[in-house]
Amino acid sequence: MQKRRLRQPAGRLALIATVAAIAAVTPLRARADCASAEEVARFVSDYMAFTPTVALGAEGSMVDALCTQARLSEALSAHMGPVIGYKAGLTSPPAQARFGAEAPVRGVLYRDMMVPSGATVPVPWGAVPMVEADLILEIGDAAVNWATTPEEVMENISRIRPFIELPDLALAPGEPMTAETITAMGVGARLGVLGAEIEVAEVPQLTAALAQMQVTLRDAQGRVVVSAPGSAVLGHPAETILWLHAAGVTFKAGDLVSVGSFGALVPPADLHGAATVTYEGLPGDPQVAVTFGSTS
Repeated sequence: MQKRRLRQPAGRLALIATVAAIAAVTPLRARADCASAEEVARFVSDYMAFTPTVALGAEGSMVDALCTQARLSEALSAHMGPVIGYKAGLTSPPAQARFGAEAPVRGVLYRDMMVPSGATVPVPWGAVPMVEADLILEIGDAAVNWATTPEEVMENISRIRPFIELPDLALAPGEPMTAETITAMGVGARLGVLGAEIEVAEVPQLTAALAQMQVTLRDAQGRVVVSAPGSAVLGHPAETILWLHAAGVTFKAGDLVSVGSFGALVPPADLHGAATVTYEGLPGDPQVAVTFGSTS
């Protein structure tokens, strides 16, 4: 299917050029609290050892947190592979209220964090492992950077992937869990379970289906643990891409985007050994599943 390319408004091009010019000559004063190399190294060491750790960016601004995230991503790539996309967190008002945030937060996805549906994942997979019903949108065309509506986003998406994210909240008890510290640690990217690809076709119908679908997380016995409509994520899953772009992300073809959690994060113990997420209302009512194994 040919994707419709969206023209960048002249005013937006001028604004981008102005911002870039200012950035090129602006001192990095706002990065005074960006984590040091030693702090990043300590975090990475703890993270890879599944050891609850000290928060990064606890006293800094969101600018500082993003600076720290960039340093951390570079260090973690040595262990988790290159960055292959982006993720959003705190994409619902209840989640934002819980952490005192006024907007979502952004992080990255790594190549080696991905496992296929049906995989067995050892427990624990991190210091503070969690489970969330999520969804991946794969960018098909960089023209998505000029989209302004969910349907325009979907015109430039090549595939949808059912997705169970298995994040790691990482921090030791008593450490501050705020929008800034969540951002600084990359929004907890650790593992993710990818379902079968769904090719994007009939964009208007699929756009509507994404908002209207019911996303249900079930445990090993088939009991419903979380159930939420597609609209639970920013009103529409494609809004995550609009938000990420407005927050500074420039997408390229092939990028994967985790849209955020449909409902609350769940500790793996509450799922009794396995998790399945169903997307009722998408073509074929697709599923993605994971089994939790023992490390012993």
